Amino acid sequence: MKDLTEGVARFQRDVFPAKAELFAHLATHHTPDTLFISCSDARVVPELITGTEPGDLFVIRTAGNLVPAYTPGADGVAASIEYAVAALGVKDIIVCGHSACGAMTALAEGHDLSGVPAVADWLRLADASVARTAVEGDVDALVRQNVLAQLANLATHPSVAKALAEGKTTLHGWVYDIPTGRVENLTAPALAVA
Repeated sequence: MKDLTEGVARFQRDVFPAKAELFAHLATHHTPDTLFISCSDARVVPELITGTEPGDLFVIRTAGNLVPAYTPGADGVAASIEYAVAALGVKDIIVCGHSACGAMTALAEGHDLSGVPAVADWLRLADASVARTAVEGDVDALVRQNVLAQLANLATHPSVAKALAEGKTTLHGWVYDIPTGRVENLTAPALAVA
């Protein structure tokens, strides 16, 4: 905790004053261009990877960068997607998977998740990704299949489907490689992913 409080002190002393004009603008404007959906993994930092400033990205982080297909009812992921697309008008939506993903590793290697039942239930959302991965145990292939599956799930959300149909938003699938910093841009022709 000491590291965090020291970090806040450095932010208030060094970073905030240097960006005071930006923060003054952000106090009354919330206009991100991009919805960035990534894994909750602490090694994946969307703003650092993309070199963006505060206010540039609307970020959703979930275990395994999973996006449930749309169903009516209360759902924090769906509500965040709808707000980003319908209220904020984001132009781009990125689903970003990553190397060495713990969620995808657990699925690819068939780990026992009985001790974490909520995690096990959540990861069932990736069953289609597992089924589409040709070689059992291939974590890298599963990560890629999962990104593509989540793009398909995104398209089931009414706000996203409408924005896609009107040409107001574009879907992108990325995979971030932790040890090299490389970002691979996946293409899914059926989704017109760039």
